Amino acid sequence: MTASQQTLLLSQSYEPVKVISWQRALTLFTLGKVEVLEEYDGFVRSSTIVVKVPAVVRLLRAFRKHKKAVKFSRVNIYGRDGWKCQYCGTKKATGELTYDHVIPRAHGGKTSWDNIVTCCVECNSRKGGRTPAQAGMKLLSLPSRPVSVPVFTVNIGRKSAPDAWRDYLYWTGPLTED
Repeated sequence: MTASQQTLLLSQSYEPVKVISWQRALTLFTLGKVEVLEEYDGFVRSSTIVVKVPAVVRLLRAFRKHKKAVKFSRVNIYGRDGWKCQYCGTKKATGELTYDHVIPRAHGGKTSWDNIVTCCVECNSRKGGRTPAQAGMKLLSLPSRPVSVPVFTVNIGRKSAPDAWRDYLYWTGPLTED
């Protein structure tokens, strides 16, 4: 069994929650927190037991997500702003975006949730080291600290999803080759 083998974790109602390591899945199983629904062909051996590696596990009890402060990061800024430039409103791919200090650092602006917005390269160049008012630009929304982490989806291609997971994943389109 390879160390990189992953296990799909499902909620009580069989909804995908996240992907975890097979080691974490076995720990949750031995603690009585999950049931194993699907297994890989590989085995884990110890001096006293031999266990098949879990491919899909389901939580036996509901869990409550703990409220954590949202980490300040580039991807979370992009997520908060919906991957849209906050000056021109165009939606761009991550590689075509940057972030902008609304009040430039040269004017005392801080690198914080309340002063950073998602920006396309063109608008960032146009604004330069000026405030939006000085550059004759208007913000579409004021920056603020998000109360929760923006929702991200993990895209799993048909070829990359293990066969054991296929009955538990939701496909929003026709299944075609990657």
